[in-house]
Amino acid sequence: MSTLFKRGAVFLSGVLLASAACAQAFPNKPVTLLVPYPAGGLSDVIARTVNAPLGRALGQPVIVENLGGASGGIAAQKVLNAPSDGYMLFQGSPNELILAPLALSSVKYKSEDFRQIHRIALAPMAIIARGDIPANNADELVAYAMKVAKEGKPMTYASVGVGSLYHLLGEQMSKMIGVPMLHIPYKGFADGLKDLMGNQVDIFITPYGAPQVALAKDKKIKFIAATSPGAHPLLPQLGRTSDSKSALKNFTSEIGTGYFVKRDTPEPIVQAMHKGLQAVLGDAEYLSRMAALGQLASPLQTLDVANKAFVDETTQYRAIAKAINLQAQ
Repeated sequence: MSTLFKRGAVFLSGVLLASAACAQAFPNKPVTLLVPYPAGGLSDVIARTVNAPLGRALGQPVIVENLGGASGGIAAQKVLNAPSDGYMLFQGSPNELILAPLALSSVKYKSEDFRQIHRIALAPMAIIARGDIPANNADELVAYAMKVAKEGKPMTYASVGVGSLYHLLGEQMSKMIGVPMLHIPYKGFADGLKDLMGNQVDIFITPYGAPQVALAKDKKIKFIAATSPGAHPLLPQLGRTSDSKSALKNFTSEIGTGYFVKRDTPEPIVQAMHKGLQAVLGDAEYLSRMAALGQLASPLQTLDVANKAFVDETTQYRAIAKAINLQAQ
């Protein structure tokens, strides 16, 4: 056996042994689950529904950390600045990983810097409005938007930041209706919802969830329409934009929440985290709590399927950004 061959064999065996040791050792300390928005919003609630069963599956505590700002870009960059050791898990969506880099010149990463391990939930989207807005469905909302635009007072819409999905959906809605709308960005969902309840902003296109349902029952806000493309089990009574006779007939959207690590995280660690997340999706308490939140738990995904889903989302949302001529600010 040549010396070169021996050295190659020793190196390869060392890599394999290191990978095996890495898989066996991970995790040996608490894992941080980073949420890119302040506490109190839907993203935060989802994380605090996931962390306990994920901690049980991994055998280590999973600690939720909230870090808002830059449409989720500050938190995403913190993940990239951390070691590629799996101890910082990012709860993300197209908002932070695909759209923020397109909308904010301060965000320097790209979606390809991250790897999706597993989608955890899929939420239908809905248009919600201040409680006293003179509209109760998509057709009436279009009429209202046209009326106030003609009066020189454009309809306002909230988002969780410049370049977020909700910002793009507002721009897309404005383009479809054919009138200007005024974007009001917030650091997180809870802040935008607070101003909606206070009649400081007209509408908010958000994931459908239990908090909004409770507020609508108290008449603090109102539901205008769901934006899911088809019938949705969580929204049997809510009218859809796709049923509209107005310009919003083709205005449809849903949003998924997934768990991400840095692209170069070692495969054994990725596999260990993937196994833990699959255990969460089989946890009866988790499934019950997600249903109560108005979220659909994700079906089980292989790592390849999870990765392809994220690649496909990247293509889809970059196309939307291009269609509305989104410019980095």
